[in-house]
Amino acid sequence: MPRSIAAQIMSLVALSELIGITLAAAGIIFLFDSPSVNDTQKFLAGRIAEVAQLLRSTTTPTEADGLLAAARRGGLDVRRVALSELVPRTIGETRPSMRAFRQLAAEPGIELLEELRHPAGSASQVIVKLDDGHALMADVATTGRFWSFVLRPAAAMATIVLISMLLLSVYAVRWVIAPLAEVARAATSFGRSPRAPEVLHRRGPLEIAQVADALNDMRTRIAALLDDRTRMLAAISHDLRTPLTRLRLRSERVREDALRTAMLADIAKMTRMINETLEYLRDDARSEALSCIDLPSFLQTICSDFADTGHAVSYSGPARLPYVCRPRALSRAVTNVVENAVKHGSLVVVTLRLTEADHVEIEVADDGPGIPPALHDRVFEPFFKADNARQDGGFGLGLSIAQDIAQRHGGSIALRLREPSGLLVSMLLPPKPALA
Repeated sequence: MPRSIAAQIMSLVALSELIGITLAAAGIIFLFDSPSVNDTQKFLAGRIAEVAQLLRSTTTPTEADGLLAAARRGGLDVRRVALSELVPRTIGETRPSMRAFRQLAAEPGIELLEELRHPAGSASQVIVKLDDGHALMADVATTGRFWSFVLRPAAAMATIVLISMLLLSVYAVRWVIAPLAEVARAATSFGRSPRAPEVLHRRGPLEIAQVADALNDMRTRIAALLDDRTRMLAAISHDLRTPLTRLRLRSERVREDALRTAMLADIAKMTRMINETLEYLRDDARSEALSCIDLPSFLQTICSDFADTGHAVSYSGPARLPYVCRPRALSRAVTNVVENAVKHGSLVVVTLRLTEADHVEIEVADDGPGIPPALHDRVFEPFFKADNARQDGGFGLGLSIAQDIAQRHGGSIALRLREPSGLLVSMLLPPKPALA
């Protein structure tokens, strides 16, 4: 087989046409084997002889007319005419081929009148003498059988060709597209789990095989980058936390209160920065096992944790709602949103509801200054801070982490202004998370 997709498709189309034509020709030969003209004339001659013999046996004109009507209903155009009505054929007049009809002369008592014709008959008339006063005229033209000899086989041939091309085209498309569909599935699974061990098999047309090789190479390189990132995070965690711990211990020994407080505040700020950055870059949430939790109890626990530290955080929603998720990751996302809300508002409400499409919506509302609508999309960018009204020493990673976790569950997160003031953060999760 050719290696390129274009050559394979052209080859399969040509092959389907060849097979279709072959099948059509075979079908016409075996199914529509029409008799030759000579065989047809012999068949008509036999029927004419039978009608002539039967007419001789009739006793009344009524019986003869009934016999002729029955023959005409059977497809034989025959009439009884008087011999006195017949005229000689002229020189050069068109005559039917009489070779097959001359067998009528061999029948006992039948005389073929080749040189006579009836003025009202067609040029392809055959006249057989019945008695001294009458003759049998039959029209033996076969030109009216165009459908039987031409159109019917042609229609059958076209039908067979079209069916064979359709079947082979379906097979060809599936045969060519199947490797491409496998590449798409592999790319999707790789996007959801870059560390998946499956390797895409190299098969199919040349172009698809090249894409498979490129995808496998990309998977290998990205896996190496993830390993490098993991080692880098481990190094940051070790190499920065240890000096910060020593600085904190030394700062606590400083006797000047104002200097000691400022130094400890800077160290705490650096620690929070490192923790938030590491949390944003961590990959362990992807490997967390799925669990079925009671979502209202889950959210009430988060609200209670903040309430225990003096924040006015309350829960509103159903009493029971089982949900399958990654609990630690989802807890981190909701906690980040609530933590952002308590920093800027005095009253925070966490609301749980089911939408009409059975999606789960977790809404966190605060009564703070809010965020301008023009910045609602940008606040999800890492390290972005909306304005001074919502800056408190954070590093702009809380909402980024929450958005990443929501998307890993197949959901989304959005911001809306709250009336008369405040901000609504809505996390929409599917009924069955499409986990990434």
